[in-house]
Amino acid sequence: MTSRPAPKTAESTLPEFMWDDALIKRYDLSGPRYTSYPTAVEFDQNYPVEQMIEAAARSKASNRPLSLYTHLPFCAHLCYYCACNKVITKKRDKAMPYVERVLKEAAMQSKLFGADRPVKQLHWGGGTPTFLPRDVMQELMGGYAELFNLQSGAEHDYSVEIDPREVDQDTLPTLWELGFNRISLGVQDVNPEVQKAVNRIQPREMTEAVLKEARRLGFGSINLDLIYGLPHQTPESFSETLEAVLEMSPDRLSVFSYAHLPDRFYPQTRIKGDTLPTPQQKLTILHNTINRLLEAGYEYIGMDHFAKPDDSLAVAQRAGRLHRNFQGYTTHSDCDLVSLGVSAIGQTDDAYFQNNHDLPAWEASIDAGQLAITKGVNLSRDDRLRRWVIGQLICQFRLDRQQFAAEWQEDFDSYFADELARLRPMIVDELIGDNGQILQVEPAGRLLIRAICQIFDLYRKEGASQRFSRII
Repeated sequence: MTSRPAPKTAESTLPEFMWDDALIKRYDLSGPRYTSYPTAVEFDQNYPVEQMIEAAARSKASNRPLSLYTHLPFCAHLCYYCACNKVITKKRDKAMPYVERVLKEAAMQSKLFGADRPVKQLHWGGGTPTFLPRDVMQELMGGYAELFNLQSGAEHDYSVEIDPREVDQDTLPTLWELGFNRISLGVQDVNPEVQKAVNRIQPREMTEAVLKEARRLGFGSINLDLIYGLPHQTPESFSETLEAVLEMSPDRLSVFSYAHLPDRFYPQTRIKGDTLPTPQQKLTILHNTINRLLEAGYEYIGMDHFAKPDDSLAVAQRAGRLHRNFQGYTTHSDCDLVSLGVSAIGQTDDAYFQNNHDLPAWEASIDAGQLAITKGVNLSRDDRLRRWVIGQLICQFRLDRQQFAAEWQEDFDSYFADELARLRPMIVDELIGDNGQILQVEPAGRLLIRAICQIFDLYRKEGASQRFSRII
């Protein structure tokens, strides 16, 4: 079955979306999400800390602005679907020792990257950042203000992931006072049966109250997270959830696919396989969801992200300024990423590096006055060039050969002769068009963008690895 929603308005330069069952069946293999290139599976498991220090020095010399990410792993409740690096505990007194160590790590990284570079973007992820009590939040941001050049102007983008179940009357006012101006709320599903099955009881009224208070305070670009493929979900039940969410009118929506991998993620053993929707039901849910969101006026940013036309993500995409990193789609392509906390991944123009995934080991490194980097990769020129190409396709849905030549002083057709040959079946299938100057992702190709990007991934040349999730 092939279906198209109503075409986009005339002023939009992006192609409309099209669903094609036959193409989805043909190209829905496994593949990376391309939050980095090379992807994390290519990271050296014995990456020398000295190489990260050298990368930070090159970054400092560039004087590019910074993005600051903090991983806060604590959760008071275990959600059975979760595959994040987390610590389940009710003990709030664990938060301050962790934050004190994060600030020790931040002091080391501030010296390496440069304390005066403007921090245009800042994000707290988890875990559950709102697990932190008010005084601990204040301690963390106060410490950052001493160590980094935090911004407060109109251009700063300071965001935090929020669990509405972990919000009291002081939480949002405190975050606003600390300089945060954007939030993302975890919802997943408003259906009580689904919530019970994944151990996340969160009444719709609770989410609505947090949303209302956030808007009253002035937070913008508010995102809601949904997950499809959870136990007891049906196309009908998820449509009801979607209508409830549309009534809340978030600025952005993320609609993630649940990957049931109980052998890899122990909490998922609590989910009974026979309660999950079938693969065909999941496809129906996704198809219905995309059509309904486009009908409601949202723009399909890519993969699992949607935004209202006036949101900064949609504006950046239309202007060709959208970027992708470990937090997903972002508007700050000019920032190097300083990442703090257990398992956090940092990024410069020519390197990626990741902290120890094990909390006690990360703590031991910080207590010893050492960086906790254990993995990473230095990018070759070819890596950087291919990252640029993949970034153009996955963010802007187009690639201009002239722009490529100006950026890299290479002829695109010569450099990628083999890739262009392997792209031909996708051109025939109308996933992507090529007029000799522009590669343009077609409406049917937008949902399968990961498959298109994989053509330009040198590490996937022999085919997709089963270490990645399915594309849809």
